[in-house]
Amino acid sequence: MEAHNFFLLLAVLLLAARFLSEIAMRIGVPAVIGELAAGLIIGPSLFGLVSADATMKLLAEIGIILLLFEVGMDTDVFRLAKAGSKPIVVAIAGVVFPFGFGYLVSHQIFDLPLLASLFIAGTLTATSIGITVRVLTDLQRRNSDEAQIVVGAAVLDDIVGVILLAFLYQFAVSGEMSLIATAKVGAYIVLFMLISPIAAKFIGYIIAQFDRSDQTAPGLLLTMTLSLIMLFSYLAHAIGAPEIMGGFAAGIAMSQHFRISLSSRFKVPFIDRINRIFAPNPALSHQLETQMRPLIHTFTPLFFIMVGISLNLKQVDWSSGFVWGLSALLLLVAVAGKLVAGYLIKEPRLQQAIIGLSMIPRGEVGLIFAQLGYANGILDAQIYAALLIVIALTTVVPPFIIKWLYQHEAKTSNFAQEKT
Repeated sequence: MEAHNFFLLLAVLLLAARFLSEIAMRIGVPAVIGELAAGLIIGPSLFGLVSADATMKLLAEIGIILLLFEVGMDTDVFRLAKAGSKPIVVAIAGVVFPFGFGYLVSHQIFDLPLLASLFIAGTLTATSIGITVRVLTDLQRRNSDEAQIVVGAAVLDDIVGVILLAFLYQFAVSGEMSLIATAKVGAYIVLFMLISPIAAKFIGYIIAQFDRSDQTAPGLLLTMTLSLIMLFSYLAHAIGAPEIMGGFAAGIAMSQHFRISLSSRFKVPFIDRINRIFAPNPALSHQLETQMRPLIHTFTPLFFIMVGISLNLKQVDWSSGFVWGLSALLLLVAVAGKLVAGYLIKEPRLQQAIIGLSMIPRGEVGLIFAQLGYANGILDAQIYAALLIVIALTTVVPPFIIKWLYQHEAKTSNFAQEKT
């Protein structure tokens, strides 16, 4: 793509995302819906002005990495730890139920081949953490208890999804299943998520020391933090994890909530030094949030508009009874499988419903599964079309229901206060 065409394309994407998100907000719809709609309108689904080429996908990837960095900064891992097994239960149930029911529908009811059924089931396990978090942010609920559970569950869901995708891809290419290779990928991802926040915290401490100097050039904190995010995203990819895990890990480390404290019965100087290095730095976190926010708000919409562009609804054979039948049953298990996960933990009914609904959007994660299966000839055009319908509906509809539930809760609460 020539430079001048790229500049025009970038301008169209940014303006379309902003225009539609503003309209969405003014009619009481989460902004992310407007950005997804913008992608559908200017993409191949309607006008075909923009296609999802490599350059646009890379910009979208930067957008989701920066969004997950912001999520990480807002995530209190200690508060998340207090949730105990709840995120784990939600994540495991949100994978097991959609996968199992999706496989039964595909293989037993529609008699599809084994590998195709496994890919369909794998697609249904996906959760788009980016879309989920953005919806909760638009509704000003990102710091709620249920949001913390959803973030933890969605991150775990992504990890399981990557392992499952690696497993299925290996099976598709070689025709063999290697549990050892898959276990290695899983171990690398877990180690990365344990070690990287500690390493990033240490690097952040060094950045803060340099940033205090009057002799440093403007923008040091922003430049070094962006470099840290990109480095960790590269390392995440190198070990087989999604790049967004790198941004999330860096965000956790730079958060004012993240700390490591070593205790000793004796006064050992190096332990005190370590505690100072890994102590929270609210001033640095606030400064970083202030500098990063404009950049995040610029790049993040590119990701959501690209999700809409990637959904080519013209590929759907709207007259096919097979497509409608398969998509209807898959949609049922896709929704029920995630929704039931929220009701398996002990929370108030509303929070259970919100958690289940927040895990439903498939977005870009589901598209990765579906496109990989389609590109490798595992899924035919009709199956792919059915999956596109499921991905589109599970991505677009839940935000409306979540918003309605929160509004209903607010009205009920206000009515109860007026009555008393």
